[in-house]
Amino acid sequence: MVSTPHYQSIGFLLGITYRRVSHLVTIRLKELDITPEQLAVLLRLCEQDGINQKEIAIRTAKDQPTTARILDVLLRKELIEKKVSPADRRAFLIYLTEKGKSFVEQAIPLEKQAIDEMLAGIDPERLELLKDTLLTIQNNVNQVIME
Repeated sequence: MVSTPHYQSIGFLLGITYRRVSHLVTIRLKELDITPEQLAVLLRLCEQDGINQKEIAIRTAKDQPTTARILDVLLRKELIEKKVSPADRRAFLIYLTEKGKSFVEQAIPLEKQAIDEMLAGIDPERLELLKDTLLTIQNNVNQVIME
C-alpha cells in the first residue's frame, strides 16, 4: 500500500495553509496593532452588537477562556464595552464603542487586501468548490465531535 507523504496529506495542507493565511492577515493588520482573532470578534459584533461572551465564542469558533482574553484586550483598547444584561443582571452584553466601529472600518480594507492576495489567480468556480469542500469537512468534524 502506497501512502501519501505527510506533507501532501489533507490534514497537513489544511494546517500549514491556515498558519500561513493567518500570518499574512497578521502582517496586514500589524499597523493597527490588532490580531486576526481580535478582528474576528469585532466583525461578529458588527453583525450583531450586544451579544454575550458565550455567543461570541460560538460565532468565532473559540473556547470561552480564549474569548475572555480577547475581550479583555479589546476592552483595554477601548474598542468594546460591557453592559449589564437587562434580562439577567449577572450577565454582560458586549458592544462596539464608536472607536471600535471606526477601527473596524480601518481594518476591513487591510483584511480584504490579504484575502485578495491569497486568492490571486484562483478561478471563482474552483473557489466555490473549495468553500463547499471545507464546509463539508467542517460539518463532518462537527458530527464526529458531537457523538
